[in-house]
Amino acid sequence: MDTLTGRLREEKDMKLKGGIYHLTQIKRCYNSNRIEGSRLSEDQTRYIFETNTICTGDKETANVDDIIETKNHFACFDYMLDNVDLPLSEEIIKSIHRILKTATTDSTREWFRVGDYKARPNIVGDAETTPPREVKSAMKGLLEEYNQKNRSGFEDIIRFHYRFERIHPFQDGNGRVGRLILFKECIKNGITPFIIDEKHKQFYYRGLREFDSAPGYLLATCLSAQDTYKEYLARFEMERRGPVTAS
Repeated sequence: MDTLTGRLREEKDMKLKGGIYHLTQIKRCYNSNRIEGSRLSEDQTRYIFETNTICTGDKETANVDDIIETKNHFACFDYMLDNVDLPLSEEIIKSIHRILKTATTDSTREWFRVGDYKARPNIVGDAETTPPREVKSAMKGLLEEYNQKNRSGFEDIIRFHYRFERIHPFQDGNGRVGRLILFKECIKNGITPFIIDEKHKQFYYRGLREFDSAPGYLLATCLSAQDTYKEYLARFEMERRGPVTAS
């Protein structure tokens, strides 16, 4: 029986175009970056992935950091795939952040601390996040609690994501790192993963903002995104024999 992890790794190693790995890389990267303000289109994201070049129209410009972070996000996904079977750890989380932010403008700022926890306070919308001096202990506690279970369920993973985003451990890049963790932990635990569509970011933001009092909003947004990814899997299953499970 195929597994999604096995299929993704196989297609990555084959450098196969047009498969579920190819689609996932482009959809994940485009939507996750777009949620955070990238101006690259999905076609431009695809072009970078497929050709390692950028295509812009007449008089159109592209932000250099958007391009670098797009390439880096592809590498983050590959790193996540290579480590998907390992327990979630500070080392994995920091490594994803380091890969994402390498060679960006932020990486030239010593105080930014690429691949390490934030040195300066930050906020999410109007909400305060964990102060820098408390981040290490907060992350340690979050991971210890999460890893107590041998197997995490869908709601466990979503709750971890909410708590991670409330801590906001890095100076920038928390959303993209957090959503990569979501994908990793879903396929590690045999759960169909999902990609938050940038068109639904306001529902996603509301879900994070109101999770303590109404967790159903974030859960519903993630379940809807999961249904879309199931459609992707079904599309590719029409071309192969046998089922594909999530783990």
